Amino acid sequence: MHMRKPVVFLGNSRERLRDFPEGARRDAGFELARVQEGNDPIDWKPMPTIGKGVREIRVSDRPGEFRVIYVANIGATIYVLHALHKKTQKTSQRDVALAAARFREIAKE
Repeated sequence: MHMRKPVVFLGNSRERLRDFPEGARRDAGFELARVQEGNDPIDWKPMPTIGKGVREIRVSDRPGEFRVIYVANIGATIYVLHALHKKTQKTSQRDVALAAARFREIAKE
């Protein structure tokens, strides 16, 4: 068994994740644990517009769609760039810009 990668939450992403309804929060945590163990999340899509290797975990819960945007290919750490409640089909430009700004910060290191 190998070491689980640590998860680092950037900006207010931890608080945003904690604001998810219980079911969505639990599912997002389960998916992040899969990533820590070196596996892909069950439901995800690449987010190349944000940065190289950035992915979005997709979680559905009764009140809607929830997303956790992260990158796991920079060093030995998983960086959660953003967590959001998705209210429209397309991820808002504000959410994309926020995740991209946080990605640029860690990509510089």
